[in-house]
Amino acid sequence: MSRLRIPLESIRARRTGPLAVTLALLASLTACGSGYESQVKQQEGTVTLQVLIGSGTTAETRITRELTGEWAARTGNKVQLVRAAELEQQLGQSFAGGSPPDLFYLAPASFSRYADSGSLHAYGSKLKVEDDIYPNLREIFSQDDRLYCAPKDFSTLALMIDTDAWKEAGLTEADIPTTWAELATVAEKLTTGKRVGLAFDDTTKRIGVFMKQSGGWFVDESGRKATVDTLENLRALRYVQKLLSSGSAAFSSTVDAGWGGEALGKGSAAMTIEGAWAVGALDADFPDRNWRAVELPKGPAGEGTLSFTNCWGIPERSDKQKASVSLVNHLMSERSQRRIGDAMGVIPANEKAAAGFGADNPEFKGFLDGAPYAQGELTGAGLGPVQDDFDAQLLRLTKGEDPKKMLARVQRNAEQALKGADR
Repeated sequence: MSRLRIPLESIRARRTGPLAVTLALLASLTACGSGYESQVKQQEGTVTLQVLIGSGTTAETRITRELTGEWAARTGNKVQLVRAAELEQQLGQSFAGGSPPDLFYLAPASFSRYADSGSLHAYGSKLKVEDDIYPNLREIFSQDDRLYCAPKDFSTLALMIDTDAWKEAGLTEADIPTTWAELATVAEKLTTGKRVGLAFDDTTKRIGVFMKQSGGWFVDESGRKATVDTLENLRALRYVQKLLSSGSAAFSSTVDAGWGGEALGKGSAAMTIEGAWAVGALDADFPDRNWRAVELPKGPAGEGTLSFTNCWGIPERSDKQKASVSLVNHLMSERSQRRIGDAMGVIPANEKAAAGFGADNPEFKGFLDGAPYAQGELTGAGLGPVQDDFDAQLLRLTKGEDPKKMLARVQRNAEQALKGADR
């Protein structure tokens, strides 16, 4: 199989996530949501659906255009595909102006804001493949046991290894790390004067895997209670700090790399923790680098990784809901999901499609292995800025900052954010 060639700029955009909308847009959204419980008469006959997607990659736009075009040809409807320059901002403005798109990408960080305001149509029960979607992905976009929007595809994090460096260090298959202790050991063996054994980004979207493996996380299962300042999370940060202080691990930014995949590709790190998007990026920018991806090691509490996705949102007050749901059913079918995975180098959200995708693409095995238990991104309203503040503090781990102080600060911020969201 020929691998995807994904521009590095698009990879960074997907990692960074959507921009926060302004308070004015939030207020407008809340106001508009108050009347969304009323029924809207659905249009009959052929319709034209406006579909808003993120800027993404050329491959993403191409496959989305192909699949929506197939649906349009089969049903006699039309699709107007709009590629947003700033998705979160454009989506917020369209809702505030009373003319949202008929179907749109929605990030986990924005889900609660739109669902809580009554702006989203909960159409999960109308999906033919609802039960075929990974349960942990369904959970991200559900409230009160109702699936509001279908996750379109996703990626997990895995441990990516420079196989040439691995052999040079005298390591074998038996040395693939399965625990924190083993990870530290192989990182030390892989470290030389020219590279560190392990590099990863200084954000919770990477360090969060250690929190999960330690049994911690930002919030409890309800998503309403902050659980940042815990012994589990403290254990995770202290482990990361010890790795960094040993000299065998480093943040990507400190080894002359913009992200973990670049550190691996440039040879400034022998291992990194990255998502499936790195597959295409490495092939495009570092075609001579030999690598493999394996499942992340277990921590004291067991396995843990993170997932990254968007869902297909439909407005509650839309007279084209039937057509929009029909289009989502087409996009979520096993055949369509396989084509999305092959075209974009992402994991299909449809489990049946993911199984076939994995069989045909063995280089994705490390990412697929973590798919069933991957932790989704935060969805609580107001938690985005809290997470950003946490990220800004993480560099201090390399300067001896007490992780306990970091967690206490983030705990206070998270409690205030969740309290404000419940008002």
